[in-house]
Amino acid sequence: MNTKNRFRSLLLFFFCILKMNAQEVLTIENAVKIALENNYEIKIAANDLKISQTNVAPGNAGMLPVVVATATDSNNSLYSNQTKQDGTSSTLYNAKNNTLNYGVGLDWNIFNGFKMFAKLDQLKELQKLGENQLRLTILTKISNVNSTYFDLVQQQQQLVALDTTIVISKQRLALAQNRFTIGKASKLEVLNAQVYLNTDLVSLLRQKELYANTKVGLNQILARDSKIDFKVVEMISVDEKLLLPELISLAEKQNPQLEAQIINKKVSELQLKQVKANRYPTLDLLTGYNFAETQSGLGFVAQSSSHGLNYGFNASLNIFNGFSQNRNEKIAKIQIENSTFAIEQQNQLLNSELTIAYQTYLTNIQLIEIEAKNVSNAKQNLNITLDKFNIGTITTLEFRTAQLNYINAKVRYSNAQFQAKLSEISLKELAGNLTL
Repeated sequence: MNTKNRFRSLLLFFFCILKMNAQEVLTIENAVKIALENNYEIKIAANDLKISQTNVAPGNAGMLPVVVATATDSNNSLYSNQTKQDGTSSTLYNAKNNTLNYGVGLDWNIFNGFKMFAKLDQLKELQKLGENQLRLTILTKISNVNSTYFDLVQQQQQLVALDTTIVISKQRLALAQNRFTIGKASKLEVLNAQVYLNTDLVSLLRQKELYANTKVGLNQILARDSKIDFKVVEMISVDEKLLLPELISLAEKQNPQLEAQIINKKVSELQLKQVKANRYPTLDLLTGYNFAETQSGLGFVAQSSSHGLNYGFNASLNIFNGFSQNRNEKIAKIQIENSTFAIEQQNQLLNSELTIAYQTYLTNIQLIEIEAKNVSNAKQNLNITLDKFNIGTITTLEFRTAQLNYINAKVRYSNAQFQAKLSEISLKELAGNLTL
């Protein structure tokens, strides 16, 4: 080989290496990290939390005074006629009058039956509700990423299984053609082998299409370019040590839906406090500094001005308002009672979902063991059948049956692992314990 050909071969070798390494191997940890950084639903929930945090302020609860600056300038031009006590009169056309008032006033509600304190506590609980909503959004997104990711792992395993069966089908076709050439097999055997190979190729193409579409779906969940290509890991690892009592205990402490109902009850209780505060008197402190100036075109005083401090207070007490107070308190108490029912309902639903999901989880763990044995048996059966087929002691139909049994066993095994992983994800999500 001359130097030029060696150089070309070297370039082709490096090009093949670069092409093989071009596909990113995306781990589940990196996928979750990308989703948490990019996902729009999480960003929206985070901004909603910022709004709730901003609302937790003494001024928003009515604890701080309100200071207002005002200015009023009034002008008019009138026809004026004045008659005095001595009988004389004065008349002026286009009499101009001007009144100018400006100043600063302060209004401070210093007592309203402790409503302001209940309002501030309610705002803090609403902030906790926003934090809970953000955690729920993150938890749901992590669950979606995990489910889609391990679906890809399962599909990738099925692609490998289909590749294997196509290799076998090609070997079988080559063997049938050789036997036909030397007169030991009929044309029918060759045609059957070709049909089986084509059937396997169709299955492979369908599986590749599903695999590619699921990749697009995962990229969408990760909020990145749908054209980004990547690979996933080869194996599905299932946590087989989950215990139902521990999951129920965790769920009672950190399940987002249950926690939201508990916070809603606290919000309702604080709302009742605010309603009851209307039974107490309110006291407002009033003060300000005002300037006034008046100019008159006709009258005893042509110009006057004043300025100074004013202060005082305003007190009020609701004595009777058509029984609205009793009605509002009764409604607030009913809302608290509904909140209690909602907590009990959510707790019961959560226990039921955990129990059902855990039973499914145990079943799927057992199915993994059974399907693993089936794969081993089907593999042995295929090897034996292939040897017998090579020496012509079995029919093509028997060989095809063994081949299909093997591929089906591989698919069921892969699916059993995936279903067990989905059960694990579901249980951890219900327990509020699904992390990276």
